[in-house]
Amino acid sequence: MEQERKIMSNFYGLIGEKLGHSLSPTIHGGVLSRLNENSTYSLFEIKKENLPAAVAGMKAMGCSGANVTIPYKIEIMDCLDKISNEAVKIGAINTIAFTEEGLVGYNTDYYGFGLTLKRAGIEVAGKTAVILGPGGAAKAVVEYLLDNGISEVTFVSRDPEKAAKKIRGHRIISYSELESLGNKDIIINCTPCGMHPVTDAAPVSRDVVEKFSTAVDLIYNPLETKFLKHAREAGLTSANGLFMLVGQAAAAQEIWHGQKFSDEMVENIYNDIKG
Repeated sequence: MEQERKIMSNFYGLIGEKLGHSLSPTIHGGVLSRLNENSTYSLFEIKKENLPAAVAGMKAMGCSGANVTIPYKIEIMDCLDKISNEAVKIGAINTIAFTEEGLVGYNTDYYGFGLTLKRAGIEVAGKTAVILGPGGAAKAVVEYLLDNGISEVTFVSRDPEKAAKKIRGHRIISYSELESLGNKDIIINCTPCGMHPVTDAAPVSRDVVEKFSTAVDLIYNPLETKFLKHAREAGLTSANGLFMLVGQAAAAQEIWHGQKFSDEMVENIYNDIKG
């Protein structure tokens, strides 16, 4: 990951539209306390039309770093002065460093997703994958899969024509087409469907889930979504999004502080959050 000289300050934050469910303050607070840093991490719920002004305001107030979540991982790129190599490749960012050289965007979802798969023992080389949703998180997921030898990727969208403008070079099908799709290896939910507080929803039926051997849900609240409940009942290998959340947060803090954290530290923060 590229490193930039940062402006030292005493606050960080998460930018998004609706953040009531977020565990980010707890996770980042755990990192900051382990670093013995007296800093705060706050939530910033921002309307889309106010996004540029909000980022400029955070810069003016001396913010050191910010994370970005749904639905601004793509739109916020227009607010930045520089974008790191992995973020350019992915086409979305989730981390901003407020530096003396300007605002620099990164994508640490890539690293967090990889840590999640490794922790769950999920191999992707030579496998086939179906990704639900074409948003910013899905872009990081597909780049990790491609970099690690996935043989085939299919995207599923409620509006394949619109999704084709965001995702190029991959097959995109509708949810009705997914119903008739043959068996594949890995299904990954990159949509917010099933996230708290609407926990009784699932992006696909159990009949669809049963066509796969592995299911990954990027949602972390609840830890077992209805989608993952279908996977458990069908006997699939599965993973939720909590370790990805912790992993991407640790990677963001590494950028902001210019240092590498130990695997033990990340594991301890994960265990604290999981309870």
